[in-house]
Amino acid sequence: MRNRQKAMLLFMALIGCILGCSDSFLDSEDAPAPETINFPPLTIEEIDRDFSELTINTGINDFSLPIANNQTWDFRLIAPELNGDELVPLFVNLHGGALTPRDDAHKGTACLIEPAIEGMKAYILSPNANGLLWYDVANESQVVNLVNFAIKHLKVDPKRVVVVGYSDGGNGSWFFSDTHPELFSAGIPMATAYGLRYENGILQKTEIPLYVIQGELDTLFPYTNTESAVELSVATGSDITLIKAIGLGHSVPCEYLPYLKDAMVWLNDYVWQ
Repeated sequence: MRNRQKAMLLFMALIGCILGCSDSFLDSEDAPAPETINFPPLTIEEIDRDFSELTINTGINDFSLPIANNQTWDFRLIAPELNGDELVPLFVNLHGGALTPRDDAHKGTACLIEPAIEGMKAYILSPNANGLLWYDVANESQVVNLVNFAIKHLKVDPKRVVVVGYSDGGNGSWFFSDTHPELFSAGIPMATAYGLRYENGILQKTEIPLYVIQGELDTLFPYTNTESAVELSVATGSDITLIKAIGLGHSVPCEYLPYLKDAMVWLNDYVWQ
């Protein structure tokens, strides 16, 4: 119930942002057509219903769920071939370059997350950031609600949901690990520069295990900065494994594949044992 309340609050904050920020609601002589102005935002129950009615085939599925006005949640869902009622893991894949709006940003799954889980029965949920950082209330609402929908309507093991991402997606995966430990069993941030979470001046512990992969030669997000952040967080009691990606810079996400495959071993042998 508490998770549902959180999801609803996040969704209402998202709708408030849309209604308060959209220039379609400014008064002018050339105002948009009434149907554009008056199109009602969908409730979380309506979006949940629409998700439940999606036709999901084994393999790659790309969807766009309307939420309000001309706003949508665009995401890729890769479904495994399942037998009977078996429950399988869910990997939530957050893409990099979040501030650059790209219609296909969520579709870049082929070189990293897909081969990383090869041989493992699991779902991949890959949302589009819509030109906003993953910390933004709109994206927090999107990710939290899509994960809840997936747990509710798909054959997802709620104890094996993992958030993973690269660059901005790495920062996002650390953020969701920090702020929504009720949803995730682990986080795998890659090429990250996450700003640690403080409350009332006190650094907060991350409640779920993290496997942080950082390039040795990353000049955008230097390794030493991430190493310092990990040390500070570990001092609060956080369970973080830091892996140095030898010889790798920031703009080579596909080359992180061997390290992400090692993270799958960590999940199976340490987190999910």
